[in-house]
Amino acid sequence: MNSLEQAEDLKAFERRLTEYIHCLQPATGRWRMLLIVVSVCTATGAWNWLIDPETQKVSFFTSLWNHPFFTISCITLIGLFFAGIHKRVVAPSMYPLPGVELCSLN
Repeated sequence: MNSLEQAEDLKAFERRLTEYIHCLQPATGRWRMLLIVVSVCTATGAWNWLIDPETQKVSFFTSLWNHPFFTISCITLIGLFFAGIHKRVVAPSMYPLPGVELCSLN
């Protein structure tokens, strides 16, 4: 393979990579927004949970029961990470793995 063919292959690869990353941008933006909202809710709930004087007086599970906003936010955040949100948020900054097909831009 001469250098001209190699250059053409590299250009084709760059076009495909750019197309793939372009396809991921809208979905990644939604996942990032969801992660930000759930993180802020969890942080707000945690703050309220920690400053509540009753938290020190009751058991851990009773304390969580008394703060459903924090409990639900925390469970949601953990569920999102188990579902792979961390991979979806950083997807456009990663090179596609071998075998990953490009999305259709119809």
